[in-house]
Amino acid sequence: MPDKGILLVNLGTPETPESADVGSFLTEFLSDPRVVDLPRWFWIPLLKLVIMPLRKGRTASAYKKIWLDGGSPLQVYSDALASGLRQQLGGQATVRLAMRYGNPDLQSELESMRNEGVEELIVLPLYPQYSVTTTESVFDAVTAALRVLDWQPVTHLVKQYHDNPGWVHSIASSVRNFRLQHGKAEKLLFSMHGLPQRLVEAGDPYEQQCRQSVAAVADVLDMQEDCLLTYQSRVGREPWLQPYTDEVIRKLGESGVEHIQVISPGFSVDCLETLEEIAIRYRELFISAGGKKLEYIPALNDSDAHVSVLASVVEPYLESQD
Repeated sequence: MPDKGILLVNLGTPETPESADVGSFLTEFLSDPRVVDLPRWFWIPLLKLVIMPLRKGRTASAYKKIWLDGGSPLQVYSDALASGLRQQLGGQATVRLAMRYGNPDLQSELESMRNEGVEELIVLPLYPQYSVTTTESVFDAVTAALRVLDWQPVTHLVKQYHDNPGWVHSIASSVRNFRLQHGKAEKLLFSMHGLPQRLVEAGDPYEQQCRQSVAAVADVLDMQEDCLLTYQSRVGREPWLQPYTDEVIRKLGESGVEHIQVISPGFSVDCLETLEEIAIRYRELFISAGGKKLEYIPALNDSDAHVSVLASVVEPYLESQD
């Protein structure tokens, strides 16, 4: 067995689209202090007694609209992506997939890697852009799990790959190929997941990396004037990164723009935020505001290009003799 192991980590997903499973998943997710940094004594009772009873049913309904025969899209595509990387790397490394929240859980996957003889661990969160709310939360969980397992492999934590040339060109190719098939829209939106503004002001590099990613892709496509960077999925009342995707979409529809296309390169695979929020709800919003066509450009998912990107990201660690 190879002594090097790659642990891919994605956000996670409910086991089923039923309300109870969605509630369990959301409770675990929103209990993470990296995600919601309010005082625990205040937030946890509020989450369990007020927010979850109101939210889990609506979210379950949203999941049911996008659920695949094989399960959650995020789970299906992440599994296939891990399988593709495993196949491409051959015997160079053990490849496993874990979820930060839900299953397969981090500790169990790490325990299996330990039992398989892995001595050098490469942790790759499937978030191209780094944020303390996502990437750093994965690193927290890995550190805690290794401590519980009393396992000290040589560990490499991959912080981001937002400027990886292969990733940039794969996103650009995705846009180009979509437009060859469906035509060019009047506007292209790069919709990234939102983040509270105060976290950026405190030093989180996420916004800067989002800008760098979009600028790099736009440069490859030679279309800087046609694209917009926006932020989706905000919650609560505090200011998040702006402009907000839904507000931009509504204003475009009201201003007479008839055709827009949206891509979300911050998501490694398609999930609730892309397939339901953008492709369903935001399309309805655009049409109700006067627009005619909103097209969602899929994530890289388990494409050969995406597998090759991840292989290029971990390649320096596989070559390392440390």
